[in-house]
Amino acid sequence: METEKIDVKTLLLSLAAVVLTELGTRSLASFEIAPPIALTGAARLIEISLILMIVIIWGKGVVSLGLSRDTIVPGLTRGLLWSFAFGLVAAAGFGILFWAGANPFELIHTRLPEEKLGVILFFLIGGTIAPVAEEIIFRGVIYGFFRRWGVVIAIIVSTIIFVLAHAIFSRIPVTQTVGGILFALAYEIEGSLMVPITIHVLGNLAIFLLGSGLVFVCL
Repeated sequence: METEKIDVKTLLLSLAAVVLTELGTRSLASFEIAPPIALTGAARLIEISLILMIVIIWGKGVVSLGLSRDTIVPGLTRGLLWSFAFGLVAAAGFGILFWAGANPFELIHTRLPEEKLGVILFFLIGGTIAPVAEEIIFRGVIYGFFRRWGVVIAIIVSTIIFVLAHAIFSRIPVTQTVGGILFALAYEIEGSLMVPITIHVLGNLAIFLLGSGLVFVCL
């Protein structure tokens, strides 16, 4: 993967855009003008738009994020293959945990909203919009910046920031840690951000379905 695609200016402007958007969203949340999940979705869309604008105007273009037009379809295809392979590994891991007497579903327990609209927004935003925004931020920008110091450093730093951003303190952040490493490796190997985006989207949707028990209800 090409190094030094993300410079300091792009990194700082992108992080500033994310921080200011998050602060603004939290301020609006206190007025209860919209459901929290809707505000989160709006924040992620704003962050995506701002970062894309930043890399186009002050950076090296969307290519620096691994998002060129000619990599979208191949990246989606490769992402599906990665997702299938990782799904097999995860299924084997679940089987081992069950055999050892542990309940792996406790690691991915998900509490869905009670109302139908809330569930739809949860899957739409948490399962699609949020993963796209997170991959642009954590892999496209942060990993892309730290990649100049090597793959290991970039994976460690981007994964730590990814885990901390999710603020999971009630349990060991297994899914966030594994996800952060997997997404970074996929991005490094394939060179297209569409690959980790696809894996992230499908992974989130699978976790929501399995962790909430909704998939078993449908079956």
